[in-house]
Amino acid sequence: MLATQQDGSYPRPVMCREAWTSLDGPWQFAHDDADEGLAQRWFDPSSDSAFDQRIEVPFPPESPASGVGARGFHPVVWYRRTISHAELTAAPGAGDTDTARALVHFGAVDHHARVWLDGHLVAEHVGGQTPFTADVTDALLASIRGADPAPDEHVLVVRAEDDPHASDQPRGKQDWREEPHGIWYDRTTGIWQPVWLEVVPALHVVDVAWTPDVAEAVVRGEVTLSRRPSAPLALDLVLTSGTEVLAEVSYVVGDPVTRLDIPVAALRNGQDRDRLQWSPETPRLVDIDVALRDRGSGLELDRVTSYTGLRHVSVDGGSFALNGHPWYTRSVLNQGYRRDTHLASRGGDALRVEVEQIKAMGFNAVRLHQKAEDPRFLYWADRLGLMVWSETAGAYEFSPRAVALLTTEWMELVRRYRSHPSVVVWVPINESWGVQDIAGSTAQQQFAQSLVSLTRALDPSRPAMSNEGWEHVDSDIMGLHDYTVDPEHLRARYVDAAAVRDVVSGFGPQGRRPMLNDAQARRFEAGGCPLMITEFGGISMAEEEGAWGYDHVGSTEEYAARLTGLFDALHASSEVVGFCYTQFMDTGQETNGLLFADGTPKLPVEWIAEIVTGVRTPRTAPDTPEPLDTESEPHAPETHTLNRTH
Repeated sequence: MLATQQDGSYPRPVMCREAWTSLDGPWQFAHDDADEGLAQRWFDPSSDSAFDQRIEVPFPPESPASGVGARGFHPVVWYRRTISHAELTAAPGAGDTDTARALVHFGAVDHHARVWLDGHLVAEHVGGQTPFTADVTDALLASIRGADPAPDEHVLVVRAEDDPHASDQPRGKQDWREEPHGIWYDRTTGIWQPVWLEVVPALHVVDVAWTPDVAEAVVRGEVTLSRRPSAPLALDLVLTSGTEVLAEVSYVVGDPVTRLDIPVAALRNGQDRDRLQWSPETPRLVDIDVALRDRGSGLELDRVTSYTGLRHVSVDGGSFALNGHPWYTRSVLNQGYRRDTHLASRGGDALRVEVEQIKAMGFNAVRLHQKAEDPRFLYWADRLGLMVWSETAGAYEFSPRAVALLTTEWMELVRRYRSHPSVVVWVPINESWGVQDIAGSTAQQQFAQSLVSLTRALDPSRPAMSNEGWEHVDSDIMGLHDYTVDPEHLRARYVDAAAVRDVVSGFGPQGRRPMLNDAQARRFEAGGCPLMITEFGGISMAEEEGAWGYDHVGSTEEYAARLTGLFDALHASSEVVGFCYTQFMDTGQETNGLLFADGTPKLPVEWIAEIVTGVRTPRTAPDTPEPLDTESEPHAPETHTLNRTH
């Protein structure tokens, strides 16, 4: 199986195995508001009577799709399901429990999770946005030792604790009030990304990561094994683009982590390399086959498939550059919160449709806002050509605990997403969330500085933001948020260098200083930090009571005119090199999306694309738009001119 050709269902698309079993679907479920489950040993296989509800995993219990729909305060929840003995002991080819390990993977569980198999604790993890794995092999062996015959099934139990009032815990858009208000939505408690099972060799590949260096004609790789091998092994890698073999190399590995450079000779021809490079217009991907073998016998010990995209991201000369060319960024803010499934999704097909919708509206980038999105969204962004600004959930309070939680979670997220070519910018902090007093607090400034420095240490290949929107201390892009709803005022603010100088030297459009130190100011003035308006718009066209937006219009005609005016204002700027419109889809009571909550566009899609790109044909009033087709196959990406042709 080529990693680039899988159907989008595999939960970890940058490292695929042929054999895996989804554990999504119906589980037993229980609220534990009195927090008595641990004392009463609900994790014991015999305690099934405590589980009085059913839930559809991976949908959070607050969501309608879960079948529970309990939106109140429930800080502790429990899950239970059985797994057949055959599922847990069947290796992909041959083998038994002496040579194989049974792994249960969790995409994300909010916020503190513990996992048991047959009453044995097999994993504990803190961090509601990040994945973890439970090796259940030893618990499996303990439960069948002495049993004759072996049990037909085993019991997997998960306990999740998520304090709804913990303001120093990374929360994102999860409301601390019982009912959603303003721009905050229902909470997400417990499992909200896929759960799946793999049976792997005892010595196996745990992780792979790829960083292309186009200028040096290499792909820098990192392959992590489950343990140090007792003797050196062979690691064989084959890189292919379609039918073309780009590299075929073998390394001797003896350490748990191997870092290597894979030469790609085809990149040395600078006049020919464009045919291999990834971009939104030409999202070419390179498949990577990774095989671990015994050096003497040649016996294959483990095999995974992966992929990368050969591309280079940089900021210089006042521009954001992709593959050495200035690239005007047309982005849209996506909350990743769906009406039926909340922070979860319906799976790979639904995520593909979201990427297609965004591209169809003329955007070449998306900012994933206040959450760590399902990696299958990034798979489709990689495959269909959509640049991604990768963010995470912010806390609401600055404290030592907040620093520890966000730092740990952010490091895990950078590791999780670093191989996706679509990810072009890292955003650990948004709008001073969790560092609300950063303008006057040295400690909070140092925290923002430390996060962006840590990000660059983990991945120096991408731009990073110290604080997206305002109050920058060390950002590679000057991202400003400006919710001015008067197009002429927006145009005047950014029309030329003099106007921009006035904006950045004062308190900024949202009443916050754009920059907090001289070093950031000098870099911006020297052209080393390009200007983007990374949130604007927010126009609502909803009539229901409680609908929220930065501004409201009463008709389709007024909506089209307002959108056109705002986008034209930024297109007219000689200084702005990109933007991010708020937002993709109506979300809860926040009704400022380009689509209604059911996916119906508020204007015909081709109209939106013309407004977004600035290339359009005069039209009359639109007919009622139809919902976008969610059943179509992935379409070929449209071709657009580089740089400032909108």
